[in-house]
Amino acid sequence: MGEAWLRKLGGDEFEVHSAGLDPSLVNPFTIRVMGEKGIDMSAHHAKSVREYLGKKEFTYVITVCSRAEDRCPVAFLGELHRLHWPFDDPAAVQGSDEEKLAKFRQVRDEIETKIKQWLELPNNERRHLTVSKTLQ
Repeated sequence: MGEAWLRKLGGDEFEVHSAGLDPSLVNPFTIRVMGEKGIDMSAHHAKSVREYLGKKEFTYVITVCSRAEDRCPVAFLGELHRLHWPFDDPAAVQGSDEEKLAKFRQVRDEIETKIKQWLELPNNERRHLTVSKTLQ
């Protein structure tokens, strides 16, 4: 969801890539709730961070869940800024489909809000954020 939101909201300002530590199929609930916002993710596929290590330079590496921050490789070649924005993992929710959808919608909206806040910062302020100093 983060990749899709940054692509939509950041326009041409960023080359956006998303990868996980344990990639799997894109969750159908993700596709559904992002579709509700006009973002088609049906052709997206999950990628592993291994696809990028040593092959791509990044200005920002943004981790979005606690589990990922703890296990994320310490450094990407060329990484200048690492941000950690902890969101609940909506796929971990147990319950009915409606309860799961509610959590996916909540996290979708939280990610959108966080990215909008970050993009509203002047470029020099964005660059001074670190893992220990994130947007609240």
